[in-house]
Amino acid sequence: MTWKPINGIVPPLVTPLLGRDEIDVDGTHRLLEHMIAGGVAGLFVLGTTGEAPSLSYRLRREFIELVCKAVDGRLPVFVGVTDTAFVETITLANVASDAGADAVVLTTPYYFPAGQTELKLYVDHVVDQLPLPLMLYNMPSLTKVWFEYETLQQLSQHKSIVGVKDSSGDMDYFQQIMGLKEERPDWSMFIGPEHLTAEAVQMGANGGVNGGANVFPELFAQYYQAAVDQDESKVESLQEKVDALQAIYDVGKYASRHIKATKCALSIKGICSDHMAEPFNHFLPPQRAKVEAILNRLQF
Repeated sequence: MTWKPINGIVPPLVTPLLGRDEIDVDGTHRLLEHMIAGGVAGLFVLGTTGEAPSLSYRLRREFIELVCKAVDGRLPVFVGVTDTAFVETITLANVASDAGADAVVLTTPYYFPAGQTELKLYVDHVVDQLPLPLMLYNMPSLTKVWFEYETLQQLSQHKSIVGVKDSSGDMDYFQQIMGLKEERPDWSMFIGPEHLTAEAVQMGANGGVNGGANVFPELFAQYYQAAVDQDESKVESLQEKVDALQAIYDVGKYASRHIKATKCALSIKGICSDHMAEPFNHFLPPQRAKVEAILNRLQF
């Protein structure tokens, strides 16, 4: 396995859908071209924003193959392989490898919370069977389990583990795990919450896995670059726009509103359908109007 650290914005793709188990193929192509033209550094499919746990295995396989074929090596493709079943994780990883993906991404297993000893052993076993480099994904708000620092430190001994995406929003934790780059300078360290990307980059992070980049890839690419360039005035200006975009995630009252808002915005822009995987539903006209008003105010 070879790995070159990636720097920049790696959007977690929404999964465009036309129905319960049907991909919006044309919308997927438009979405990919929209993001590639926007200057992103890579693409992450089947993550939280991609509604992966709500999708059938057949559809996940189809989406992996569709994205990898459409991207055709123009950008690195990361594929989420988290599942409650070990065998399904390995199966998805093999699908990703066969399709031409560059790396796979794994959160802590959900439903039954694993202890750190169990988690470390689980990842050891996963790594032994993976055909691709692995990025770990800390998402405690949904999986109920953290990749604790000591666990990551032990797992850093695996050369095929190539980095961490942290979506905890805890910047003290993020700063602590950034210290692992002293032992593994080849690791790519990414932040999830988009409004924290500049702060994370200024700590030495490689970039952000930001859902808003589905909608405004240029904004996030410029935001990242301004942080790298230490252009404080530009960071401040773009931070205001990133912060303003966060308002779409406050439309609606359920946890799924983040994904609903992102798909709604993409639908408004004519990129792809806003159909959600069940048990979720797209925004109704009153919520859609609120999202559209926020997008219009952004003027980006």
